[in-house]
Amino acid sequence: MTRTTDTEKSSVRTGGASRRLRWLLVPSLALNLLVVGAVVGHAVFDEPDRKVPRVDRIGGPLTFALSHDDRKEIGKALRQQYRQGRPTRAQIQEEYQQAITALRADPYDRAGLEAVFAAQLAGATERVAIGQRLLLERIAQMSSDERRAFADRLEEGLEHPERFGRPEKRP
Repeated sequence: MTRTTDTEKSSVRTGGASRRLRWLLVPSLALNLLVVGAVVGHAVFDEPDRKVPRVDRIGGPLTFALSHDDRKEIGKALRQQYRQGRPTRAQIQEEYQQAITALRADPYDRAGLEAVFAAQLAGATERVAIGQRLLLERIAQMSSDERRAFADRLEEGLEHPERFGRPEKRP
């Protein structure tokens, strides 16, 4: 019969905690992307019948107009820069603990929950700003011919959205 030491028990608990944290992080990131997509979509396409874009289409026409290599290069740089400034797991867990505390408070702590949401939105906004900066830097590096080709693909995407995997507008 083997005995479990305190160190082994501690490592088992830590592994479970990091798995739970991952399960919390994924929905949080998805929610952030949805919020940013809704804001950007509303700002760009201010039409009363416009629906919120799907998460996989948040990049919009500018992203779709990039060449495959440009998208790949910008995506790699975006991931690298995001890793440098992202919060630690402990900070993310603390943020969710603040949300849980605000939800359980009696009376309900709306200001506390709003503060958590504001922090999440600020993080998402920062990631969008990084993406825009990287896109601007890449466009600045393009030759005149590359920029014209990019503009042509952008125009084509706006005139024929179904060619970029988006359905045409309904009448």
